[in-house]
Amino acid sequence: MCRNITELRGLEPAANDNEIEAAARQYVRKVSGITHPTARTREAFEKAVREIAHITEHLLEDLPERRQPPKTVPPLRRPEVEARVAAREAGATTTSGAKAAS
Repeated sequence: MCRNITELRGLEPAANDNEIEAAARQYVRKVSGITHPTARTREAFEKAVREIAHITEHLLEDLPERRQPPKTVPPLRRPEVEARVAAREAGATTTSGAKAAS
């Protein structure tokens, strides 16, 4: 199994949309060999991410409860990753705000 795709089944609280989308995106990156979609590949890449995320939601709903939680914490639940994402989003907001003010 790919080391970068975190187990989502059995998380408390249950996996959220962002975690499911991140796992789907990692899967599509691995299978396609595309880490940064170009204008030519973006539509197919994003469509695959949406479809895999959708199927993953159904899979997690349909599987029975786990007896034990996963051994690892999903990256989006780790404090250092949360801080990095928040900083990136704050930078994007500041950058887009600066562009809008121009």
